[in-house]
Amino acid sequence: MRTRNYNQNCPIARGLDVLGERWTLLILRELVGGPRRYGDLRAELPGIATNLLAERLKELQDAGLVDRTDLPAPIGRTVYTLSDLGWQRVLPIIQSIAWFGLDRLDPIDDGPVTPLNGFLAGILLGFDSGKAAGLEATCRAEIDGRRFDFMVTQGRLAGAHREPVVTITAGAADLVTARLGHSDAKRKAALRRVSVTGDPATVDAVRASFSL
Repeated sequence: MRTRNYNQNCPIARGLDVLGERWTLLILRELVGGPRRYGDLRAELPGIATNLLAERLKELQDAGLVDRTDLPAPIGRTVYTLSDLGWQRVLPIIQSIAWFGLDRLDPIDDGPVTPLNGFLAGILLGFDSGKAAGLEATCRAEIDGRRFDFMVTQGRLAGAHREPVVTITAGAADLVTARLGHSDAKRKAALRRVSVTGDPATVDAVRASFSL
């Protein structure tokens, strides 16, 4: 399978050589949500051909943005994760595109909100690196039964490498409403239903860093 190349010595063109292919950013979106098996990615990306998914994952591994890990027995499965370089370089792009598309979402009342949309809208897009200065914490978001682990370190987000010290528990619809609610009252009511537990001082810092 041929990969498109713009053949231009321009930072935008070079970036699109890696990220501009169809499905690539959606694969990275899924991996922002944590380690995923190949079957998990297929399930969350209906319409992608299995050979195309394999090709895209290989390209992202070659670019250093995705890590592949073969877990030992008895688990014995392969998982894909966003690499540390991916967290540093790709996450800001994902956030910018999500901000662009946020107000283009269908109204919440028109259908269910996925846990991943709740995580993107309610957690990632609420992150303020300035307010997170000095905060070092591994966090877990429990959203409608799906778990998202991540770390705040050096004023940025990264993959989690240890057990969380703070847990955020919320419904996906509440997290989206907290950002997109049509009135201040709706947004505040949704935020009140978001629970943040753990060490009190760290909880306060996490709430401030994510505008929760």
